[in-house]
Formats: sequence, structure tokens, C-alpha cells
Amino acid sequence: MRTVEVLFVIIILLGALLMAIQFAVLPSPQQAFGTNLRELSKSTVETLDGKGILTETVFKNSSDPAWGDLQKALSASLPPNVVYNLSVYDISTSSGGVINYHLANSISDASFGVDSEAASLLATSPNVTFTITPEKVGEKTGENNTLYILNCNDANGWWIVGYSAQTLALDLHNLLSPYFQTTVLVNSTYELGLLLDGTLLTGGDGETVENAVVINTFGESVPIPSGYYTTVGYDPDATYKYAKYSWYLGQITNQYNWTWVSIVGYPFYYVTNTAYFENDHNGWGIYGMKQVNQAGVNAFLQGLSNQSYTYNATGITGRPGVVDLSSEALDLCNYYGVYPAPYQTSDRALHSSILSTHNLVATEIFDRALPPNEDYIPAATYKHTGGGALTAIGLTRTPDIRVSVLALLMYYRPAVYKSEFGASCTSRLVTLQLGQQGGT
Repeated sequence: MRTVEVLFVIIILLGALLMAIQFAVLPSPQQAFGTNLRELSKSTVETLDGKGILTETVFKNSSDPAWGDLQKALSASLPPNVVYNLSVYDISTSSGGVINYHLANSISDASFGVDSEAASLLATSPNVTFTITPEKVGEKTGENNTLYILNCNDANGWWIVGYSAQTLALDLHNLLSPYFQTTVLVNSTYELGLLLDGTLLTGGDGETVENAVVINTFGESVPIPSGYYTTVGYDPDATYKYAKYSWYLGQITNQYNWTWVSIVGYPFYYVTNTAYFENDHNGWGIYGMKQVNQAGVNAFLQGLSNQSYTYNATGITGRPGVVDLSSEALDLCNYYGVYPAPYQTSDRALHSSILSTHNLVATEIFDRALPPNEDYIPAATYKHTGGGALTAIGLTRTPDIRVSVLALLMYYRPAVYKSEFGASCTSRLVTLQLGQQGGT
């Protein structure tokens, strides 16, 4: 009986195998063991384009000898048993918005059977010139904002390790001046004093004091003009006597509707003037400055929000650590072509409680950290509802000024107009079709 059962099982298995073989559809030998034609086609056109051969040729007249060189390059790039047909199409758009393709030229080395694969690439004419025209900040509203960059030769910076304030000023000038009608370098604390008094520094040329952007390139220290040592910038009864100067800056920022920019670290942590504080240093060997501690940022926010000056050295910063640019900020990196590192280390972040305390609205560029640090804002522009704003980049040294640039552009949102000119046919579609000799 066992022998008979085993026999039946063998018969059933053999029958099932024969039926599977009968109805199975196996790939052709070329498909099973041959070249991946689609990937080969794609890599070939990309390689030729990367070497400049493709783009330089496909916009030439069909009688140009460059087509023969392209054909030689194609033959050298492909296996001997692979045949090709390269077709180039002009692209045009009708009045109804329909895109049309017109064959401009083609080269081939053999006819194809039924089996072939193709890949395409959009080539841009080397004769095309692309231009980018930024909108000026304030252009839409008629404010005509001026960009002031502190470049004082009689001040010292802190937390700008590896740079000087002057080199940062030039870099910021190059990055931001296209977005402003007028850019002015403030070259001394004397000129800064004139600006604080509402005096134009260039004598015209579109310069305005109201609605300006003022960038402090000195990191955690702020240049102080000589006229503020013993007057509105000085509190003889306070532990940190020059905190009142930050309060005055906050008042001026509100009055003139400025955006004051602190590029790194604690805002307003020191005041600096190499002549007046010649024998004073910050405790780390940098002379020409006096410490203000966190009384400085507290005082500035009081002035920005039109509050009376009250000495307050309470700490309002935290260290959330590594933070990531928000998805919106990353999109604007591509839009403006400004690419800071997508993650940064923040250990001078302002606490979000200042929003309600000082009637501020924050334009943040980083995602908040996870608990317990979710209440600290790594970098933002804080706009007061009555006028004026503070851009505070609470990141660790060394400063990445691209973060400050991105924060300002994210706050003001100037448009970027892109255009192209210089050629009648700016783009052509290149299609490379491949087949195998001996295939079906």
C-alpha cells in the first residue's frame, strides 16, 4: 500500500511540473542575460552631456562636422552588439499652451527590431544667458530700505572666531546688497553715533534712516560711540553699567522701524570701543570692551517695546543644542541660492516668553528642539507690533553669516526674477534609443 501511495504522489508532482512548464512565459535570452538597455541609454547621454560633447553638438546645423564626432563618441561608448538611434527635437509652445516637438536631426548606425529601450535628456543651449534680478527690500511699499553694516575700525568683536568684523562686513555686503537700493558701511563708532542721531552718512543716493536694516558684525559685542559713555548709555548704579545703551538702541530701533541684526551668540553681551575702553577686556584677553551680560538683551527688548528702562540681568537664554532648518527655510535656500548647513548648534537661544512679555511676533527659521528645550527659539526675527524688529541668531561660534542672510530674506521675502535670453531655441530634447543585434 505504501508503494502505491508514493507512486500516486510522484505522478501528481510530475503532472503539476509539466503544466507549469506548459503555461509559464519565460523572458527572452536578451532580457534574462543581456544588457540593461534603458540604464545604458541613460548613463550614456548623461556621460556625453557631462563631457560637453552632447550639448555643444545638438544645437549645431546638421551639416556641422561635430555630428560626426558625436557619432564616433557614441560608438566608442556602447558595446559592439548594441545599435543606436539618437534623435534631437526642437521644443515649441503653441498659443494654446500645447508643447510641440519637431525633429531637428538624428543619427543612427542600424535599424531596430521590435525590442529596444530609450532614455531622454533636456539640453540647454550654451548660448543662453540666465539673469537673476532681485526685488529691492521695501520696493513694493515704497519704503526704499537702506542696509547699514557696522564696519567700525575702532571696535573689537567677540564670538566671531576666525574672522574680523570687517571681513564679515564685506561678505554680508556681497550677499545682501543686491536686495537693497542702498548699502552703507558704518566705518567708525563716530559714524554710528551720527546714524543713531538720524544723520545720513552718504549725503544722499537713496539712503534713508527710517525702515533700515542694521547688521552688527561684531558678534556678542556692540560698538558704542563716545557720546553715550556717560549719558543715555550709562547707568552708574547698575552692576553692568552699559546695559542702558542697549535700551537706547531698542528705542531707536522702534522709533525708526529698524531691523537690528545680531549675527551670533548673546545679543548685546558687551559694548566695545577700543579708544574709550583701551585698558578693559572681556575676561578672555580681548581688550577694548566692557561686559553687559544678559542685562543687554533685556534692556534692548524693553526699549524695542517702549517700556521704561529697568535694570534686569535675569538670564533669558538656553542651550537647545543641535537644531535643523525648517522645511520652509530649506525651500527658501533653493529660492534665494543661500545654503547654510541645514543643522546648527544653538546655545544662546532666546526664551519664547519674550513674545508675550514684549509684544513680539517671531519669524523662526529652525524647528524647535525636543523637550525640555522646546521653549527656546534658536534663531528668529522678532517684530514688535508697534514697529522695529530684532534678528537674533543664537548659534554657537564660529558665525555662519548665511544664517543671518537667510533669516532676513525669510522675514522680508523679496521676489527673485529669473529670465533667459540670447538664443531663439534655448532647449532641445535628446532621445537615445538602443537595441541589441540578434534580438527580436
